[in-house]
Amino acid sequence: MTTLEVKDLHASVVSAEGGADVEILKGVNLTVKSGETHAVMGPNGSGKSTLSYAIAGHPKYTVTSGSITLDGEDVLEMSVDERARAGLFLAMQYPIEVPGVSMSNFLRTAATAVRGEAPKLRHWVKEVKTAMSDLDIDPAFSERSVNEGFSGGEKKRHEILQLGLLKPKIAILDETDSGLDVDALRVVSEGVNRYAKAENGGVLLITHYTRILRYIQPQFVHVFFDGRIIESGGPELADELEANGYERFTQAVEA
Repeated sequence: MTTLEVKDLHASVVSAEGGADVEILKGVNLTVKSGETHAVMGPNGSGKSTLSYAIAGHPKYTVTSGSITLDGEDVLEMSVDERARAGLFLAMQYPIEVPGVSMSNFLRTAATAVRGEAPKLRHWVKEVKTAMSDLDIDPAFSERSVNEGFSGGEKKRHEILQLGLLKPKIAILDETDSGLDVDALRVVSEGVNRYAKAENGGVLLITHYTRILRYIQPQFVHVFFDGRIIESGGPELADELEANGYERFTQAVEA
């Protein structure tokens, strides 16, 4: 059983103009365990993505107080690559392009780093081929540079391809549904569900919309606003948000 625990987390973003840092996270408390799927929902600018970046170790964000632990180990003391090797995975909202590095080399290098040894080539080729087929990814993409010239949907499929091959303990999916058409949303969601079932993985799904929750069904739903979780519940909370929006929750905080 793996447990990711976030306690009273405060974090700031480094000012691009050289001014004072801006506080984004204002006391986040959240626990995600193996086999659990948590949906974090909230309006634009509420700090949801900052939470994912703070957990992953993005250098643009500074944790000013609070803690993040993975099975009792201090995540904040780990470098970004150490966090990945410990079992944390982040699927980014806007995956970056890496010109000159093929997808095949990138995936095998990442798997080697996470697993501690290079996968046996024959087994690896079969593993990648099966994973790409499951996600309806053209095999020719394996020789293209990472995300270079990919559409938004193609980039998101490749993020979930990495998820399936790297097999983390906890997967953080930052608005993976953004920019996906109906077919791509279904394929990507099925990939997340396959990972969760095969690895008994914990999933932290950050999203604006309930449409992805028709495919990836959370046990826990959290409303995120003004840098913290202001309400938690079960799947019925997502239904309420779909029907009525965030106004009831945000007005209560602002009152």
